[in-house]
Amino acid sequence: MTAGQYRRTVLMGDPTHFSVKGGANPHTRTRWGTRRRVDRATAIAQWGRLRSMLEDIGVRVVVVPPDPAQPGLVYPANAGFMTDVDAEKPLSEKTFYLSNLLPTRAGERPHYERVLAAAGVRTARIDETFRFEGEADFFPAAGRYLLTHGHLERQRFVPALAFPPWKRVYGFRTDARVSGILAPIVRPIPVLSLELVLEAHYHGDTALCAFGPQREHLLVFRRALSPRSWQLVKDAFGERLLELGEEDAGRYAANSFTLSRAAESFLVLPAGVSDRLLDEVRERGTTPITADVSQFLEKGGGSVKCMIGDLGPMC
Repeated sequence: MTAGQYRRTVLMGDPTHFSVKGGANPHTRTRWGTRRRVDRATAIAQWGRLRSMLEDIGVRVVVVPPDPAQPGLVYPANAGFMTDVDAEKPLSEKTFYLSNLLPTRAGERPHYERVLAAAGVRTARIDETFRFEGEADFFPAAGRYLLTHGHLERQRFVPALAFPPWKRVYGFRTDARVSGILAPIVRPIPVLSLELVLEAHYHGDTALCAFGPQREHLLVFRRALSPRSWQLVKDAFGERLLELGEEDAGRYAANSFTLSRAAESFLVLPAGVSDRLLDEVRERGTTPITADVSQFLEKGGGSVKCMIGDLGPMC
């Protein structure tokens, strides 16, 4: 087996049944708390263009079949995480650790297990005591792993001194205590634990994105992190940190997919991000590409990276 036989492989979930089922993040509901309606024809077309774009830059796409009972399958970044995701190693030396998703999406796991087994990927589970939503909250960056977490809430409506006189409480998705399980899995690579504080950026991959040949640069939305976590990020990345402005952050610029091979490095970002950001990415030796996946962000709360589960190089 030679290095040339390896090809970056990702999961993407067929959008045939994409809809808002649980309404589990602030993007999925109107100000009145009602679930948003998906323009499914537009979503399917956007998904197809993203898939073609990835294949054009050499990515192999493994499609997760649709299930009308599990519309969240379109966001496989939440499926789990692959050990040594960037390493060109035989699959026998890697393991995909499955997520413990929130209740409205817990039924997705058997689908991912079947698809991964068919692709020859070994899977494992972690202690189900702890909520954990995969590479959306646990991903490599510059020789370390970033683990993002926030206060877990029972999602519900509560009274508010506003109009309408109620609001939805969402909380975050990954339990900070899962660090004790994940750190031994990726040892000796260190884990940097970061706290999220904005419910609209409920996963770490909506506020942070490592990119470049060694994932050495970091897009970050400062306001989505606690002050202490922001300082930790500054100390860790220094001049390699690229702070996002409010508009780019609101377009989920951090929810981007990075790909590097040989001397090339790409970053697939959501359409609509600023020209300034695209120029700053180019200045760091990475080619930016944009994809319009607005239905997935505006209706479901996930953009490019949420739609991609990274399995790393596979034969």
